[in-house]
Amino acid sequence: MPEEDGEYFGKNGEPRKYDPTFKGPIQNRGCTDIVCCILFIIAILGYFAVGILAWSQGDPRKVIYPTDSRGQFCGQAGTPLEKKPLLFYFNIMKCASPMVLLEFQCPTTQMCVEKCPEKFMTLIKAYSNKNDFDYYKQFCKDGVTNTMGVPDILKYGLCPAMLTPSKPFTRRCFPALGKQGGVITVGNNSHFDDGSGKMRDAKDLMDGVKNATVVIEARQVVMKIFEDYTQSWYWILIGLVIAMLTSLLFIVLLRFLAGIMVWVMIVLVILVIGYGIVHCYIEYAALKGEPGADVTLQDLGFQTDFTVYLQIRQTWLAFMIILAIVELIIILLLIFLRKRILIAIALIKEASRAIGHVMSSLFYPLFTFLLLAMVIAYWAVTAVFLSTSNEPIYKVFNETACEHSRQTCDPANYTTSSMKKECPDSECLFAFYGGETVYHKYLIGLQFYNVFLFFWCANFVTALGQMTLAGAFASYYWAFVKPDDMPAFPVFSALGRSLRYHTGTLAFGSLILAIIQIIRVLLEYLDHKLKGAQNKCTKFLLCCLKCCFWCLEKFIKFINRNAYIMVAIYGKNFCTSARDAFFLLMRNMIRVAVLDKVTDFLLFLGKLLIVGLVGIFAFFFFSGKVKAFESTAPHLHYYWVPILTVVIGSYLIAHGFFSVYAMCVDTLFLCFCEDLERNDGSAARPYYMSSTLHEILWKNKAEDLPSSSAQRQDDEDIQLKPKQAEEEDAT
Repeated sequence: MPEEDGEYFGKNGEPRKYDPTFKGPIQNRGCTDIVCCILFIIAILGYFAVGILAWSQGDPRKVIYPTDSRGQFCGQAGTPLEKKPLLFYFNIMKCASPMVLLEFQCPTTQMCVEKCPEKFMTLIKAYSNKNDFDYYKQFCKDGVTNTMGVPDILKYGLCPAMLTPSKPFTRRCFPALGKQGGVITVGNNSHFDDGSGKMRDAKDLMDGVKNATVVIEARQVVMKIFEDYTQSWYWILIGLVIAMLTSLLFIVLLRFLAGIMVWVMIVLVILVIGYGIVHCYIEYAALKGEPGADVTLQDLGFQTDFTVYLQIRQTWLAFMIILAIVELIIILLLIFLRKRILIAIALIKEASRAIGHVMSSLFYPLFTFLLLAMVIAYWAVTAVFLSTSNEPIYKVFNETACEHSRQTCDPANYTTSSMKKECPDSECLFAFYGGETVYHKYLIGLQFYNVFLFFWCANFVTALGQMTLAGAFASYYWAFVKPDDMPAFPVFSALGRSLRYHTGTLAFGSLILAIIQIIRVLLEYLDHKLKGAQNKCTKFLLCCLKCCFWCLEKFIKFINRNAYIMVAIYGKNFCTSARDAFFLLMRNMIRVAVLDKVTDFLLFLGKLLIVGLVGIFAFFFFSGKVKAFESTAPHLHYYWVPILTVVIGSYLIAHGFFSVYAMCVDTLFLCFCEDLERNDGSAARPYYMSSTLHEILWKNKAEDLPSSSAQRQDDEDIQLKPKQAEEEDAT
């Protein structure tokens, strides 16, 4: 070997030597990375312990039901408040206090009621009429009788001073505000008696309603989205099934018509994006001259109803520009990579042949989806129970100055406490959920552990899928006579080897990736916390750190993927396999550039095509823009909710199916590089690759090498051709 090649191989490891006993994935192998396997098992047991602890302490009802001043749940089945599902505020105007925005709790008594007030009424006027007072007592605390005087009732805060016509909204009673002739009204009146004999304007209720709405705005949006899901879940499932069938059909056609399907895919992607540009322009032109359509996005600000943005011309202009840029980038890439695309198509054809012999690999992503769904569900349920495992905290709320204001209190004996004597007008009300026990002090640590184990388990499931598919396709490649020399069930054999011998290796690679991902989460959390106070230097530093860890995560994913392929073939530990894979790729850098860039680009276009087709169908169906679907489509608050769900779900489904192709191409490539180093194409050391694959990648390397290296490769290729011809003739 020339001296320069010796230096090159010295820097990137020694090439593989010929081994007549090597017949593909090693069968006689031992367990690898046992320490990490034990650590992973202990971590999983700890994860189950955290889940059990959270389920025993948590109470999701705190998220579902509104809570009164005693910390009781309104409308909860099996309780005395079962028939009182609505929350009523004694004095909604106190919600206008700035403390609401700080503590997310109105400083007024809140109680559960069966229905909201329907008419104006003050306690003084209602007390003089028995029927009115009986109606009024529905909105008073227990224990109010007709013999009690109005001063005592108000002194002890047993009843509100007034009632205003209200309507239920997100299980809370809010004043029924309206407008008549440009004047704010409540119950068709522009003024009301506040209970002290003073007439006030209805607009005084606006601030209280507004601040109380701030407290529940997030829940309001979530509830509307939840209602949309309940109305459209079966249509979403149909859309996802269509995406799955489309992906499966595309993969099957790719198996038999790889070259044609790739070019059809490229043309269709260009046409779909082009249609998107035309549609955006039509919407943009149709809004010309419409009132309010020329408002800018900056002036509009954030709106919970996203359909408002679709009534603005600037939104469609932005969509049109984005799609035009994407279209231009794709066309330019296709022009500059036209020769490489032909090579990538040939690689995909070879991968199609491999998948044809391992058809069960197409259905393996369903198993991965099932495991990931279990991991996500466990994490989500545990997170909800952990976040609702706090105890109710009560604090002192008062109208006048009081030294005990906002201090914790006990509602059971507050009326006889020293705090009540020193601050007669104060009340002990429910404030929030918290706690001072050891469990509550370490609750944030348990949440952190929950997130970290979620990343670790999710990465483990993904790694298991990669190693299983790599083992199956490696058994195809290293079978000299295909498919006779292949295992009967290559996917199940590879899955069994991965779980039996390499659980520790999978856990090791997943742990490294999980640590990087949790650091990225902490950086995002830190950036969010310091957003209001950070200076430019801090902002720049955080931006650099986030960028660096993003790049590091991508690099580790690349290394892990190739390391799992080497583990599936040779059965060595993670570090050795990662080193061997890295050096092997470095010795074939030019081929790597072709493989990872162009082939992945074509597969990405396939995902984009499926998402685009299903997304367009979902848009016309749920938006009701097609008359044929108007009577069938469900009526929703936000029609973008099912559309976005279908689009994201379609991408995940398409990614799952196309990931089989991507893993197949990567495995065949590494096996090809190993084959070139182990064998020379002679009768004694024949290549395991097909003649087509050898011609494609060998020719590509010769084109991209410098002239001197290319000449050497041509000489070697000329010497090998007679041997290949003899082998083909013999076959």
